[in-house]
Amino acid sequence: MSAYRIEEGEREDFPTLTLHSPDDLSVTYAPSAGMVGCSMTHRGEELLGQCQGLAAYAAEGIVMGIPFLHPWSNRLAREGYAVDGVEIPVPNTSPRVHPDPNGLPIHGLVAGCAHWEVETAADDEGARLVARLDWGHHPDLLSLFPFRHEIRMEVELRGTTLSIATRIRATGDLAVPIAWGYHPYFRLPDVPRRDWEVALPVRRRAILDARCLPTGDEEAVRIEPGPLGDRVLDDLFTELDPDPVFVLAGGGRRIEVSHGTAYPIAVVYAPADDNVVCFEPMTAPTNPFEGTRPVRRIRPGEEHAAGFRISVT
Repeated sequence: MSAYRIEEGEREDFPTLTLHSPDDLSVTYAPSAGMVGCSMTHRGEELLGQCQGLAAYAAEGIVMGIPFLHPWSNRLAREGYAVDGVEIPVPNTSPRVHPDPNGLPIHGLVAGCAHWEVETAADDEGARLVARLDWGHHPDLLSLFPFRHEIRMEVELRGTTLSIATRIRATGDLAVPIAWGYHPYFRLPDVPRRDWEVALPVRRRAILDARCLPTGDEEAVRIEPGPLGDRVLDDLFTELDPDPVFVLAGGGRRIEVSHGTAYPIAVVYAPADDNVVCFEPMTAPTNPFEGTRPVRRIRPGEEHAAGFRISVT
């Protein structure tokens, strides 16, 4: 019997797969709810914010756990976008679209997407999930983002580190804009929020308007490590330190989120009404398709990959 194992289960009526490490770290995914990481327990204690739960995420896009945000992370500026002069509507009436309080489409289209195909493996080196989604085979997705591509998400648990690698390959006749991200929600059980210690390896911050959209202006910023305290954060950082590691620590536990170079953008979110803090790796800033920075695109046949790691000690 291998040191690692994968267990099938169920959460809120969704089938789940739980990766178990012999180092007392377990991570659960719900593929049919949008390939979302819905739990991470360390020594039996939950480290992911659950917000309104898995069913609310799948049905309404209310993010929780470790959701995959694709084909854009954060929000658009309107119910649509244009690429090369071609207008692409993203109406809030679509069941795939979830608006923020200002009515702006937010966090992409894959919340609740049940089209993922998953393979699993476990041995003495680790436990792994490989999930695939062929975007071009699903009209409900293609109508809102008409760029054919395949997604491959590789999840590996080794020791007390979870690695998530994402690859997108352009499979159609159009170049594919790259703007995905992740939105992991972290918590420290039995530690008051004001005592949470955070380290934010950031250098520049975008100036946002009242709808949390970038204005085009930026400012240099340096945030010293220290207690989260009563701070409320919802900031878009457009330049990070080299090899950035975001840290949440307290109560004898430390969570580190290490961004690879393919995630040059980060949002840090710490709301006033929930005891969570989010370190969000992003391949492009908010409102990517019509923003002030050109969005990267991959040509037919090309692939783009990005990875990040979550470590618990």
